[in-house]
Parts: sequence; C-alpha cells; structure tokens
Amino acid sequence: MQTRRIRMLSSFFVLSVGFFLDMGVCTAVQSEMRITTIKQEPYAMAKGSQLEGFCMDLLSEVAKKLGFKFKVQLVKDASYGRQDENGIWNGMIGEVVRGEADLAIAPLTLTAAREKAVGMTKPFMQTGISILLRKDISEATGLFDFLSPFAAETWVGILIAYLGTAACIYIVARLSPCEWSQPQSEQNRFSLLHSLWYTAGALTLQGAGPHPRALSGRVICCSWWLFTIVLLACYFSNLSSSKTSESTQLTVKGFEDLANQDTIEYGCLTGSSTLAFFKNSNNPVYRRIYEHMERTKSLVSSMDEGVRRAKEGNFAFIGESVSLDLAVARHCELARAHEVVGMRGYSIAATLGSPIIKNLSVAILQLSEAGELAYLRSKWWASSCIADKAKSSAVQPHSLKGMFLLLSLGLGLGALLAVLELISKSRRSAAEQRKSCSTVLTEELSLRLRTSNANKPQANVDKDKEKEKA
Repeated sequence: MQTRRIRMLSSFFVLSVGFFLDMGVCTAVQSEMRITTIKQEPYAMAKGSQLEGFCMDLLSEVAKKLGFKFKVQLVKDASYGRQDENGIWNGMIGEVVRGEADLAIAPLTLTAAREKAVGMTKPFMQTGISILLRKDISEATGLFDFLSPFAAETWVGILIAYLGTAACIYIVARLSPCEWSQPQSEQNRFSLLHSLWYTAGALTLQGAGPHPRALSGRVICCSWWLFTIVLLACYFSNLSSSKTSESTQLTVKGFEDLANQDTIEYGCLTGSSTLAFFKNSNNPVYRRIYEHMERTKSLVSSMDEGVRRAKEGNFAFIGESVSLDLAVARHCELARAHEVVGMRGYSIAATLGSPIIKNLSVAILQLSEAGELAYLRSKWWASSCIADKAKSSAVQPHSLKGMFLLLSLGLGLGALLAVLELISKSRRSAAEQRKSCSTVLTEELSLRLRTSNANKPQANVDKDKEKEKA
C-alpha cells in the first residue's frame, strides 16, 4: 500500500514537472512571436534594415498591450494568400497555416475562405472597392459653368448692389445742387437709364461718361469702382481655379458608368479579393465587369502597376479604397471615384483556434476607441498634393461681406453729402429771398424730385403754364 502511494506521488510529480515545463516552452514560444508581412506602402516599408509603416506601428501598439516580443519577416513569395485548386494556400496565409509564422499583419482582407483556414481578428481598418482614374478624364463643360466662381446667393447680392448703386447715383444726381444747379432750365444728365448704364460701365472697367461733378456722386462712384475691382479679381481668380480643378469631376462616377462604356480600359489586381468579389457576385453590372476583365486580360500583377497604368491615362484601376486614397495622396494627377462597394475590413491573421486572437481583437478595439487607429491613418495617409488641398469652391456672400459693407457705407455717405449740399444751397437761397430755410428746402425737393417737368427746359415749362391758364 505504501509502495502504491509512493508510485502515485511520483507519477503526479512527473506530470506536474512536465506540465510546467510545457507551459514554460509555450511561454517561451509566445514571448517572441514570428510575424509575417509584405512590403506595401504605407503598411510596411523598408527603412534601412528595419520596416516602418502603419502595420508596424499597429504591431508595436498591440505588442505593448499584450506584452509580447516579436520578430518580423517578409513573406517569401510576396503574396497575400490565395488558395489553389488543390486547396493549398500560398502567401502570408499559407505561412500561418503551415506554422511558419504565428501572425500575419498586413492589409489582409477578411474573407470567408480565409476565415476557414486561419483565425482573423476584428478589422483594424474598414475599406471597400472603388475606382482610380486620371483627373483629366472629366465631364464635358457645362453651359453655365462661367457662373460657378460665385454662389447663387453671391450673384443675387451683386445684382442688388448694382441696382442699389444705380438708384443711389440717380437720386444723388437730382438732389445735389453741384450736380444739377438749375432744375428749372437745365436738363439732368443722370437719368435712371444713364445711371444704370454708368454703373454697368464701371462694372466692366470701361466707364461711361459723363462722370459726376459733385462730391457726393464721386464718393458713390469711388465706392462702386473699388467694389468692382475686388469683385472682378475674386471672379477671375476663382474661375481659373475652377477650370484647373474641374477635372476632378470624373466621367466615370461609379461601376455602372464603367460597365456601360468601352473607351476606358479597366482592371484589378490578379488573384485579389477584389477580383473574387466581382467573380462571385450575382449583380449583373459586376458580372459584366468581371467578364470584361477576363476577356481583355486587363488584370495587373501589382498595386504599383495599376497606379502606373492609371497615371498613363485611359485606364481605370479597381482596388481597395484605402489603397486608392493613398495613391491619390501621393500622385496629384489621380482621383478616386466616390462610389465604394463591397465594404470589408483588414484583419490580423493567426493560427486557427489560437487563443491570442481574442486578445488581439480586444487590443484593436481599445486602440480604435482611444483614437490611435485614426491617428495612424492620418499619419501615413498625409497628402503631398498641396494644390489639391485648396480646391476651389464657389465664393459665398460672407466671403465678400467686407466689400458689401464698404459699398453700403459709400452709398450712405454719398447720399448724406448730397442732402448737406442741398441744405447748404437752401440756406443761402433762404437768406437771399428772405424765406425760411425749411420752405426753400421743401420747394427745392419738390422741384428736383418731380419726374414730369424736371427735365424740360424752362421755356417749355412756361408754355405749359400758359396753356393751363388759357
């Protein structure tokens, strides 16, 4: 009995030692993870003997949270992972399946086929499928594109300013005695039509005589001239910018436009999940796109080749939207279509059933909630196209509110000067005629603001009075 107990204790001791040794081995293996990745800007790029990029920064942050060390190696066949007819995986997925790597961190699209072969974490980046083209593949010029530099509200404000200035010149020219000294016998040079014509001439920088002689009229005209100079400068500047950037309005706005035309060639990456999306889709438009790519053999072997062909023109490259956004940020002559289909995510791959997948997913979610993933995205996708960052847009009324305010002050000052000039003359006339100033001012206003006889010579006025007496 005693011997049996000793044997049982010995067996338990051996099993315990073996268990702890096994745990030590596992811990040692897991303490330095073997990471496989692929060179692709900006996810993993060579910097001397090291690698840098979005995925390398993400790997460092995840390793800090989970407390493991890692050793990064590039995938041997420079492939992401594709299953052949015999069910054998190549690329990074194949290395993880065969145990040559513990993790694969790269822009690996989360698909059903890959999920069956390896374990995939929660996506660390959302993406989709879009189209990359040259900017000069643009829409035809619109009939009223010359109005595009200003917003509709700005054009309405300019029209109101034009009519208000013309009306102000007309009124001031009638009120100011320096402009119209003898309303009984002298014809007013600034009729309403001439005021409109004069204001339009100033708007085109041509001018239209006669010019105002009174200080009040000159103040109004100077304000209008300054307003028109700034207005025309803004118009031509924005018109030039809109002509430069109008090519960003692509003729091919989406996949239906792409499928319905035969002028622009298009293709995607060979063996990619993008190609599989079109191949397996039941959408007739997507099926036509796939059949066209297979028929014309327009597939490209790498992302760089697709970007290069798009830059050469007459080729639309179909790919992951985040990768296309990077190409647009690096190559200013390219633009991405707005339509994005087949939304999916990029994930980290691990051995199927590995317990680290759960911890990796939690770490990714924590980084996302803390804004770290958004920061890394802005860091590595920063655009180098300075001109594209300042795309022209229609000038809004608030952009010119200072000039509208200055014009309003000029019109108000001119009108005030005209009234003061008339009051000054009325005071002199009242002293000469021994009448009250208010009476003379009322008579002057009545005479100057009449539209029936104001522009007739005095002889015609006298004849009219004689006819009335007869």
